[in-house]
Amino acid sequence: MLELSTGTDVPADLIKDTTEASFMADVVDASQATPIIVDFWAPWCGPCKTLGPMLEKAVTAAKGAVKMVKVNVDEAQGIAGQLQIQSIPTVYAFHKGQPIDGFQGAQPESEIKAFVDRVVSAGGGEAPGESLNAAVEAAEEMLTDGAVADAAQTFAAILAEEPAHAGAYGGLVRAHIAMDDLDQAEAILNGAPAEISNSAELEAAHAQIELARQAADAGPIAELTAAVEADPSNHQARFDLALALHAGGEVQQAVDQLLEIFRSDREWNDGAAKTQLFTIFDALKPNDPVVLNGRRKLSSMIFA
Repeated sequence: MLELSTGTDVPADLIKDTTEASFMADVVDASQATPIIVDFWAPWCGPCKTLGPMLEKAVTAAKGAVKMVKVNVDEAQGIAGQLQIQSIPTVYAFHKGQPIDGFQGAQPESEIKAFVDRVVSAGGGEAPGESLNAAVEAAEEMLTDGAVADAAQTFAAILAEEPAHAGAYGGLVRAHIAMDDLDQAEAILNGAPAEISNSAELEAAHAQIELARQAADAGPIAELTAAVEADPSNHQARFDLALALHAGGEVQQAVDQLLEIFRSDREWNDGAAKTQLFTIFDALKPNDPVVLNGRRKLSSMIFA
């Protein structure tokens, strides 16, 4: 089981307000030792009220690898003018006395986390996202090696630290699929935070649940193969054969059967072959050869 939390105490001065008089000490001088993220805001700025807390949360999660200084531009107009702050919220990151990154306007939480990770990395620290991603990779290896329960526990531990980690969420769903607990897998998927509900990892998990449910009803490959050989135009038998092949781990062969249905009659059963192909593609990694070749062949048929 991985130990994800370091238990390191967060510095008391991790997040602070500054003034024009203390800006040099709080930002420029302090950034010689630790990267400093500066949030330029004002009490009347609506987006600032949303951005500020999300930024503070991401900085706190970095456990001292980066610090945050808040500047009220109404009270520090000189600093805002010197740094050419055109609108707020504006966020700059300083390291070794120089600005190294920044952005303007409201941002989604995922972008804010990525920004903080970049700043931490620029300062030579380990970004929170990097350690969690490493833990996800370790859990994926457990899943591949058949240590399903350990993988599920590790994914759950990652989500305890970062509830919106799409990779860990998708991994936990797939772990329950591997346990043949499809109802729990679906419940976990349905409980995902809205901000990651359309992520590639969760889209893949959804497709994998659908394919796993289909596998439970798949017919015998030998009989379905014989039916297709006896009547190649029997699209239902060929479709059922594709489901059975996929359930048996013969993914490429399943794709080939579905492509043959599409080639023969793309509108059969309301385009069922194309829909099933996309379900299989979504369940795999985008760079999987089965996906790349299958999409290429399907596209050539569509645009022929």
